[in-house]
Amino acid sequence: MADKPELSIIILSFNTKKLLEDCLKSLEKLKDEVLFEVIVADNGSIDSSFKMVKEKFSWVVLLGNKENLGFAKGNNAAGKLCQGKYILFLNSDTIVYKGVLKESVEFLEERADVGAMTCKLVLADGKIDKDIRRRFPTPWVSFNRLVLGNGRLYWYEDISENKIHEVDAIQGAYFLSPKKILDQVGWFSEDYFLDGEDIDLCWKIRAAGYKIYYYPKVKMLHLKGVSKGKNETKKKVPLALRLKFKTASVNSMEIFYKKWLWKRYPLALSLIVLFALKCLKAIRFIKTVFS
Repeated sequence: MADKPELSIIILSFNTKKLLEDCLKSLEKLKDEVLFEVIVADNGSIDSSFKMVKEKFSWVVLLGNKENLGFAKGNNAAGKLCQGKYILFLNSDTIVYKGVLKESVEFLEERADVGAMTCKLVLADGKIDKDIRRRFPTPWVSFNRLVLGNGRLYWYEDISENKIHEVDAIQGAYFLSPKKILDQVGWFSEDYFLDGEDIDLCWKIRAAGYKIYYYPKVKMLHLKGVSKGKNETKKKVPLALRLKFKTASVNSMEIFYKKWLWKRYPLALSLIVLFALKCLKAIRFIKTVFS
């Protein structure tokens, strides 16, 4: 039997056949950086993604889910197959560049107090993916972002994108954590279908006494939004599914607030927050139906 991998990479796939293939090709070039395994959890794709992986990437472990379980359940199911000391949650719409895996694992090896880290993700236009580093959505942070249209606090725009620094939360597109810590805090909360589960996990990791870091010394490409149906046409994605995707982030904000922030603020403020979220959800619902 081969040596036990140091790193287990979980890729959740939902109808992203070409992107998934490109992502796996990028990983295939990095096998000399660190001993890793890749588990692809297919969330009920109908674009022959599962068949493609089976035929072209025999070294990949495949897990086929009969339906779209959502981000949390899909990743957690794959987690049961992992053998590595470290777990990397990686989006299928990413291209991993040379040095990313090696330096990321080394960063965690050198810092026992770090519970999770991410690298610098850049979009197709070369700009940073702002969601890679976020503050927790407290009422003040959320008010600035959603009402005033100022996301500077939320996305850490007050700190240089080229500086290594501690953050509240990182994005699930590239989320690296020691398996023992994930086991300790309970992996992703399955209360969420899509969006919010990465922030929730970060909250649990920080509550357990660990730090979370943004490490921009290495970077990779994120072709953002494809796995959520944002770049699909109305004909390809049924209305019910588009509504589920478009309102998922608001639902997640409500779940997170009730779960972690409700008791931290006066009741009157919490009720205002929930009312605002209900309004935002209604707006997104109407826009999706009539767009």
